[in-house]
This record gives sequence, structure tokens and C-alpha cells, in this order.
Amino acid sequence: MFTGRLYSRRASVLLALVSFSVFAGQTVEVSIEKYNYTPQEVTIRVGDTVKWVNREKRTSHSVVFPQEGGRESERMFPDESWQREFTQAGRYPYTCGPHPEMKGVVIVVE
Repeated sequence: MFTGRLYSRRASVLLALVSFSVFAGQTVEVSIEKYNYTPQEVTIRVGDTVKWVNREKRTSHSVVFPQEGGRESERMFPDESWQREFTQAGRYPYTCGPHPEMKGVVIVVE
């Protein structure tokens, strides 16, 4: 009987882990390098996260969403990152606060 309970408990834990991984969102990375977002366009699903990583050697950057009232990340210095989970479908264009010529877009699908 002890073996049966232990097996049942392990199966329950495994099922919980599998269920979590099925529903957990993905994280997509966007590199900031040479005054560009790479890739400039990413398509993700609702619940996924985009993580921006500053790979510059000396410059700070941010991520600004003009269509959301100018919502802006904190400044990212070299080797720092910022991430955001997207909870609604839509098109989210963004720029860099200190370098508005830098542009990117996140497309969120159901």
C-alpha cells in the first residue's frame, strides 16, 4: 500500500508540473544592440512575456509605448533587462525614450 500511495503522489506532482508548463507563458527576448531592437517585430500569444536586454557597451535605453500614454520602462544600462507580460491581443508599437528613431512592435495574438 505504501508503494501505491507514493506512486500516486509522484503522479500528482508530475501532473501539476505538466499542467503548469502548458499554461505558463513563453518569454521572447529582444536584444538592444547598435541602436536597434532585434528582432524589430515579434509575434507572441496572450500571456507571453517580452524581455528586452541591453547589449550595448556604453548606452542606456528604454522601451516606450506611445499608444499607451507613453508608458515607459525604467532605463536599461548595459547588460540590464526589462520585461513585460502582454495580457491582451493587439499591436503594441514601441520606441526608445532617449533614441526615438529606434522602433519595434509586439504583435499579440489569441
